[in-house]
Amino acid sequence: MTLNEKNQNDIIDTELLNELGIEYEFSEQPINRFKKSVSNEDKSDQLTKLRVEIENIDNCELKNSAKNLVFSDGNSSSKIMIVGEGPGQKEDELGKPFVGDAGELLNRMLKAINLDRENVYITNVVNYRPPNNRKPEVSEINRYSEYLRKHISIINPEILVLMGSTAMEALFGNKIRISKERGKWKDVIINDKTFLTMITFHPAYLLRQAEQKKYSWADLKEIRMRIDKIGLGI
Repeated sequence: MTLNEKNQNDIIDTELLNELGIEYEFSEQPINRFKKSVSNEDKSDQLTKLRVEIENIDNCELKNSAKNLVFSDGNSSSKIMIVGEGPGQKEDELGKPFVGDAGELLNRMLKAINLDRENVYITNVVNYRPPNNRKPEVSEINRYSEYLRKHISIINPEILVLMGSTAMEALFGNKIRISKERGKWKDVIINDKTFLTMITFHPAYLLRQAEQKKYSWADLKEIRMRIDKIGLGI
C-alpha cells in the first residue's frame, strides 16, 4: 500500500531536509529520491566554470577554426532545455546559438506551443562552428558530449529536447536513427539522475525538408501536453 503524507512525515524529518537545502521526492521507486537544491548563484558559478573548461580545450579543429565559443542562450532557471547540433556562421559571429535562419524557425516553433525563447534554455552539442558548417565527426560528438552532460546536470531540466541527429547521438549513440526515434519520450541517465527526453528534427533540417514539419509539429504538441501535465507553469 502506498504511504500517505502522514506516513512520510513519520519517517522523514522534513524540517531537517529543508535546513540542509535538500528537496525530497517521494517515490516507490528506489532511485532519484533526493535532489540537492541549487541556488541561481551556484548554478551561475557552475556554468561559468564549465564555459572556462570548454574555452581551455586543446587540440580541437573546431576551436581552432571558429571565431567564438557559442555557449548558450535563454533562462538558466528554465525547466525546458533544448540541445541542437552546433553553431553556424551567424552563431559563430555573434557567439549565440540559434540566431540564423534555423533560429528564426525555432522561435516560431516555440511560439506555436506558447513558449517564448526567453523562457527556455538553449545550447548545442559542440560549442564551436564546424568548418563549412559540416556535421560534427563522431570523435567530436563524443568529446563534447562530456561537456554537454555536465551542462545538462547543471541546468537540471524537467524536459530535455534533442533537436537533430547530432544531439541524439551525443546522448544515445549512433546506432539508432532519428526517423524512428523522434516523437518518443525517452529517459537518459546523467550522474544518477533520469532526464525525460524528446528527440525531434533540427530546424535546419526542416528548412531543407519542409515536408517533415508535420512530424515536428506532432512532437511539439506532445511536448506542450507534457509541460501542462507535469505543471511547469510556462
